[in-house]
Amino acid sequence: MAEPILLQTLRGKPTLRPPVWFMRQAGRVLPNYLKLKENYTFWQMMQQPKVAAEVTLMPVYDLGVDAAILFSDILVIPYAMGMGLDFTDDGPVFDKPLAQRSNPLVGLNPDPSKLNYIYDVVDEIIKTRPANTPLIGFCGAPLTVLLFMLQGLGRKGDFPDAVKFIYQNPETTQKLVDAITKLSVVYAKEQIRHGVEVFQLFDTHAGLLPFDLYKKLFLPATVKMAAAVRKENIPFIFFPKGLGTGIAEITPDHADFLSIDWQTSLPTARKLVHPEIGLQGNIDPRLLFAPREEMEKTLESYIEFGSKNQNWIFNLGHGFIPGLPYENARFLADWVKNTDWKR
Repeated sequence: MAEPILLQTLRGKPTLRPPVWFMRQAGRVLPNYLKLKENYTFWQMMQQPKVAAEVTLMPVYDLGVDAAILFSDILVIPYAMGMGLDFTDDGPVFDKPLAQRSNPLVGLNPDPSKLNYIYDVVDEIIKTRPANTPLIGFCGAPLTVLLFMLQGLGRKGDFPDAVKFIYQNPETTQKLVDAITKLSVVYAKEQIRHGVEVFQLFDTHAGLLPFDLYKKLFLPATVKMAAAVRKENIPFIFFPKGLGTGIAEITPDHADFLSIDWQTSLPTARKLVHPEIGLQGNIDPRLLFAPREEMEKTLESYIEFGSKNQNWIFNLGHGFIPGLPYENARFLADWVKNTDWKR
């Protein structure tokens, strides 16, 4: 059996088309997921191996994507570090965010066993997945995870209390980053041990800090994560959303592939990013709200880039948005697979 197209691309082999998968593809736009969600809370879906495996594999069947990504959440790490966490209808909520504590380091007791249920999910996915379907594992990068730990849900997106804490407490911030990174490395290696074949690090809020500060406090953790994953011979994808021209300073030590958000065009990204690093992205998911003919017009502009760049994975510039038409998501995946990429 031929190697899956995603793994071929990640390992530098030529293919007739780019592989396609979508961030946040497990749920949100899938009718079957929304129907299943009526019977479970988010936590329940994550913690029941058969249900989580079903959700993980749903996009493979319902969208026809080239890979599955583990159905989980980036905040399982703070949960395993001893923070009380609940997933509500309004999002994740911590009992007491760290920025509200007199000593944020007290009470954090990393317990890797709290992540064991996730490995049971991975085992179930490996056992039940269709042939030739690679499984992508992931975790949140230390900055994005730390923002939630410091502030909780708060004003979503800008995290003013968390950013204030980072500026006021650089030494404590560094200790927290080190603790998050240490457990994340254990988590990544265990996912791989149970069968994950690709790993992605999500830094959804990488653009929230000035690049120089981000580079100093948080990028060293990415190097550690990448080294740990690659030591297991697993490709490492890094998604630092909002990094802007900072992507020019990402080196092969940080990633095998760099996921690009929609603010940066792929031709521009290709000029800025180190030539040894492949690219992933950068479709604006909001494009799926547009009429079909507008979607096609925008998508056709990617053919030239795709024809010249074998080391590119077709994906979004961020995850699917709730309410996007399922039919357009399916059309997007089909379009990638049926287009002549002139390779």
